[in-house]
Amino acid sequence: MKKSAYWLIGIVVVVVLAAFGIHDISNTQAANKSKSSSILIGSQGSDIDIWQHIAKTNDAKKLGLKIKVKNIADGVQLNKATADGDVDVNAFQSWSYLETYNQQNKSNKLAALGTTYLEPMGLYSKKYKNVKDIPAGSTIAIANNPSQAARGLVLLQKAGLIKLDKNFGYVGTVKDIKSNPKNFKFKQIDDTTGPRVINDVDAVLISNTVALEGHLHVLTDSIYHEKVDQSTKDNINILATSEKNKNNPNYKKLVKLYHKKDIQKYIKDKYYGTKIEVNKPLSYLK
Repeated sequence: MKKSAYWLIGIVVVVVLAAFGIHDISNTQAANKSKSSSILIGSQGSDIDIWQHIAKTNDAKKLGLKIKVKNIADGVQLNKATADGDVDVNAFQSWSYLETYNQQNKSNKLAALGTTYLEPMGLYSKKYKNVKDIPAGSTIAIANNPSQAARGLVLLQKAGLIKLDKNFGYVGTVKDIKSNPKNFKFKQIDDTTGPRVINDVDAVLISNTVALEGHLHVLTDSIYHEKVDQSTKDNINILATSEKNKNNPNYKKLVKLYHKKDIQKYIKDKYYGTKIEVNKPLSYLK
């Protein structure tokens, strides 16, 4: 074979190998792109339904996001999975819950990506239609869950029924009540039983999730409920990820996606307006 023929064969081989190389690089880039836009969201309760709906929307497709949703019922376990990177983003917790978790896990912290909603806690009564009508010596049922109990006490202070110690924290108790002018008595209950004990006490504090399950609407059936203001900022729900991923552009898109008008309409219709949209900068929480 002539020398020129060898050169020609060599050139052909190089071109073919280069073509395969380019093809492999393109496939790798496509795979990486696909992987980077695929997000595993860990959640629980009603937030699972919300994010499963969001995952199927055209809004998600337009943003180039492929969303998968995983149910992890235990909040601490879900946060650990997120901090370890087994879950990309989680959607279930309030700002105060995240802050408490970070205080207890300083070497493996989470970061908030953005705000989503406030699900108001309410004070309910079958005997009285106004908080001012609750007489002295009345019994108010309150959750035995520390975080829910603290939240309920803050609500009672906002309603003008008690005053709390100035250092009252996320897990404050009735022992931190500074002033109780009407000498209210507090009965601790399992926070899931609120709707069932409503007839047995003068008033009861119930979280919105439990209220809905008991066919109670916080905006119409409670005699007092939380509103979006600085006193409730700790109870605003957020999307969270690991500290190292807080600047991930695709994760940040989830916040924008959640606040799309058609998605908000779906949430409002499905949950009767009880998940109040909160579209605030993260600085609002601090």
